[in-house]
Amino acid sequence: MRASLFTRRAFLRTAFTATVLAGTGAALSPLVRARRPRPVTAPAEGVVPVLEETYRGRHIAVDRAGVRIDGRTLHVMRRADGSYLSAVNHFESFATPLELARAAVDELGTGRLAAVPALHHA
Repeated sequence: MRASLFTRRAFLRTAFTATVLAGTGAALSPLVRARRPRPVTAPAEGVVPVLEETYRGRHIAVDRAGVRIDGRTLHVMRRADGSYLSAVNHFESFATPLELARAAVDELGTGRLAAVPALHHA
């Protein structure tokens, strides 16, 4: 009787430990993936990728310099998970800067972005 009780206890302890380790691994995997370096592909020499469109009557431009709506810069921040957020929609994340700019246009309605001078750090 003693031998079967020990085996059941050992089995339950092993199963519990495996479950805890699997749960911890699943919870930490997004953090590990976010820390991996992402492959960077540089455009060809002298080519600057630009995406421009008119959305709801507003001119949106996305390039290396950032995101502009009607020529005014939209402050964009990149999150650790690779999504984007802006000063206009700072409670919502977007997969691409273009999606972010469209959402900012929706949020602004008929208003315009404030003209903020560029900050230069020495």
